[in-house]
Amino acid sequence: MSRAARLPDGAGGVIEVLRAGPLTTVQDLGRPGYAHLGVPRAGALDGPALRLANRLVGNAPDAAGLEVTAAGCSLRLVRAGTVALTGAWAPLSVAGRAAGFGLPVPVPAGAVVTVGRAVYGVRSYLAVGGGIAVEPVLGSRSTDTLSGLGPAPLRDGDPLPLGPAAEPSTVDFVPWRPPPGELALRITLGPRADWFTRDALAALLTTAYTVSPVSNRVGARLSGASLTRAEAGELPSEGVVLGAVQVPASGQPLIFLADHPTTGGYP
Repeated sequence: MSRAARLPDGAGGVIEVLRAGPLTTVQDLGRPGYAHLGVPRAGALDGPALRLANRLVGNAPDAAGLEVTAAGCSLRLVRAGTVALTGAWAPLSVAGRAAGFGLPVPVPAGAVVTVGRAVYGVRSYLAVGGGIAVEPVLGSRSTDTLSGLGPAPLRDGDPLPLGPAAEPSTVDFVPWRPPPGELALRITLGPRADWFTRDALAALLTTAYTVSPVSNRVGARLSGASLTRAEAGELPSEGVVLGAVQVPASGQPLIFLADHPTTGGYP
């Protein structure tokens, strides 16, 4: 607690990180509008899930929360407050007792909040009443794992400041059901579609791909049919956007996510 005690006066409260897990980061809705300066948007990979968690605890939709990856985390709230967990379904407990998913959960002062291993999906979102009040960078409190902007990923023992407690939410429960085992994504062919053979385009549009474990907040690598190029040359780097699909030399497509670079040289 000595590290938390060094927070500036006026902080609305403190969270102590007991177990950070493999990758827990502070995320809000990101910092759009800086791609021309080479700065990615970053922000929560599942924006609707973060907005919902914030709504459940009475925060503004763009308040910062925690994006918890796969294996969970444990935190201690120094002041009494309210938490809500959304996104990937994972067990939640407060002071050792099971708590509900997708609803506001009261937390006594000093109680430990534990997010367990995700059962469905990869990233869960934990909102705390008042929001995570780390210093913003370019208008956002989001951790950008590619550029290093924003707060570093959480470590065991880190203190996190909270903003002033929000008014209680009028939402008390959100229905939740597991996502389907197979998702269909809409795709729009881009300006480099002619760099691929007709067979490659047919494979992309008609065969199934799985998300590779070699994925992160920068991009989701896919495993499936290899996409054969019709052009053997190289492209100069050009601007790319969130959700863009690129195909490196391996022929396996990847989808750019929130921490993607602002330029890329693959078709």
